[in-house]
Amino acid sequence: VTENMRSLTNFFLYKCLFALTFWNHVSLSVENELFTSVSNDFPEDGSDKKIRNLPLLYTNSHQSKASFDWVVVQNTTESLSLSEITNYNVKNLVTLLSNFRQGSRLQNLTLTNMSVDWNAFIEVFQTVWHSSIEYLTVNSVTQLSDIESYNFDYSGTSMKALTVKKVVITDLYFSQDNLYKIFADMNIAALTIAESEMIHMLCPSSDSPFRYLNFLKNDLTDLLFQKCDKLIKLETLILQKNKFESLPKVSFMTSRMKSLKYLDISSNLLRHDAADVQCQWAESLAELDLSSNQLTDAVFECLPVNVKKLSLQNNQITSVPTGMAELKSLTELNLALNRLADLPGCGGFTSLEFLNVEMNLVLTPSAGFFQSCPRVRELQAGHNPFKCSCELQDFVRLEKQSGGKLFDWPAAYMCEYPEDLRGMHLKDFHLSELACNTMLLLVTALLLTLVLVAVVAFLCIYLDVPWYVRMTWQWTQTKRRAWHNNPEEQETVLQFHAFISYSERDSLWVKNELIPNLEKGEGCVQLCQHERNFIPGKSIVENIIMCIEKSYKSIFVLSPNFVQSEWCHYELYFAHHKLFSENSNSLILILLEPIPPCIIPARYHKLKALMAKRTYLEWPKERSKRALFWANLRAAISINLPMADGRRCEATD
Repeated sequence: VTENMRSLTNFFLYKCLFALTFWNHVSLSVENELFTSVSNDFPEDGSDKKIRNLPLLYTNSHQSKASFDWVVVQNTTESLSLSEITNYNVKNLVTLLSNFRQGSRLQNLTLTNMSVDWNAFIEVFQTVWHSSIEYLTVNSVTQLSDIESYNFDYSGTSMKALTVKKVVITDLYFSQDNLYKIFADMNIAALTIAESEMIHMLCPSSDSPFRYLNFLKNDLTDLLFQKCDKLIKLETLILQKNKFESLPKVSFMTSRMKSLKYLDISSNLLRHDAADVQCQWAESLAELDLSSNQLTDAVFECLPVNVKKLSLQNNQITSVPTGMAELKSLTELNLALNRLADLPGCGGFTSLEFLNVEMNLVLTPSAGFFQSCPRVRELQAGHNPFKCSCELQDFVRLEKQSGGKLFDWPAAYMCEYPEDLRGMHLKDFHLSELACNTMLLLVTALLLTLVLVAVVAFLCIYLDVPWYVRMTWQWTQTKRRAWHNNPEEQETVLQFHAFISYSERDSLWVKNELIPNLEKGEGCVQLCQHERNFIPGKSIVENIIMCIEKSYKSIFVLSPNFVQSEWCHYELYFAHHKLFSENSNSLILILLEPIPPCIIPARYHKLKALMAKRTYLEWPKERSKRALFWANLRAAISINLPMADGRRCEATD
């Protein structure tokens, strides 16, 4: 019963209150203007329903159709929103607000699209200041007339916060103090003046109760609050999107704000290049937003020592200097959208827990980051142009060991270089242990090199490579000397049908069988034999080379004795060299005695190759077959040679 009686009492009180308001308003309005209720949202008798919304409409009966000079958008027991306020209806607004004396339930008032003179504007503020309203918001204000000095009465107010947005002043010539003093000396906790092209604000005349100041998107400069010691209770200061340029001046501005905890001065033109300029911040400042400015690495020389949260996002920072002053209290650091090439260490941030380095120029982040920053609980390093290499693989491996400390892994971590891996998630990038382990790679390369050297050394010894190198060098030197001694003789003139190479142990067969049968047979055959044709005074090698070059063919008498002779090896090598250099078919092999393969030295691999690929003449043991042997041999060396008297010498069958 008591609750029902209380509801009925409230109902009648509300009804009487609004009836009184309406009739008072009608009595003060101009002729033929009235307020009418467009909704009778009253509860039925006996109901406990509360009155929360009473839409009201202001109409002008002189017009054929209803027009809105100002509209009551919302009217509740605690909040009221009004719009389209002009010089024609501002008196009605003042009268309406005068009904909400201190003790009324109305606490929130919003005024939108307000276009009035200075005196009317101040009268509205003064009326609100002595009402029950605690929070006033004014959107889109146009000030029409001259701004004059006004002795504002701040006493006995319920106001806590004022928000003014989008102010346009048509009067270009006025004393700024008359305007700014009204706001600077307000005895409220929170003041917001945003998007109003404000160029300055005065320091309060006395110790100010301001705890929150928001001057978003104005034209304030470094002159703001310089040497101002009246903002002793200010905790939050927002200066985003203004025209501040000097970071040291900003620091000095805060130095006298003994209670300042949060400063947002992002999206300005801040620079700090002078290393010799000292900065002095409020010791109480714990959170600082310097994002979207023009700061470089030097900014770390001008930071509050007690800051806990610091945002340097979207600046021009390339690295964090190692010799910077320690920020022992810093727990959160935002360095996104800068020019960092690597993750910063934590030498100056011993308490760092959260680090953001997204969208920088980090190619291969240091794998030792978490070791140098043991307290970091979350690292945001995504959206960097990662170079997928062995160093990066170490970082990926570290991520698995960190226990999920990388924020947005793996979606935000992709390869940018090399181009063929672009778009691949780092978690899918893998290289072999051999490719990335430098020590293992060096050991493997060293072992392979040793094996290769051993194989080459073995082959050199087995195939007598030094001997062949020496012979090639001697051949080259001999040819060079011969060309210098007689440069006009570019082409060698053949003088012999054949040069005979044999072992001294087979000389009897050569002298008794080979030479007589070739030279004393039919035709004219001239053979070159070292005993009669080598020129005294020249080296043996030079004589061998000269004889081979002046002979149409080279006859090699093969036997077990031949493979044991060093000079026979020389002669075979030079003849073989002529075979390939002149692309001629100048070798004739005579197998005097069978040669067991086991007795042929390794360096005679050319002899093995010649015997395997070329046809050779075998000395027949039966006398009946020797005539054919000599005929074939004479045919092989048959060529016309010039004689000393000018005649031609030709070997014939």
